[in-house]
Formats: sequence, structure tokens, C-alpha cells
Amino acid sequence: MSQTYNPKKKKRVRTHGFLTRNTTKGGKKVLKRRRAKGRKKLSV
Repeated sequence: MSQTYNPKKKKRVRTHGFLTRNTTKGGKKVLKRRRAKGRKKLSV
């Protein structure tokens, strides 16, 4: 069996990056929640 996690920097940034988070409605909610919680890192 192959590994399920094959890290790729581009993929990681495009799916979980700040710009992507900030463009979608749901992503904005995620950032808002993480700010409210006081996360040091909001996104990748």
C-alpha cells in the first residue's frame, strides 16, 4: 500500500493558504474563529 500523506508545498498552500482562506466565505469564517481563539498562525 502507498502512503496517504505525500506532502507538496504548492498543494498545501493552494488548499490551506491565507489567500485561499480569505477568498471564500467559509475561509473567512475559519480565519475569524482562529483570530478569536488567539492563534499565533492563522493559516499555512
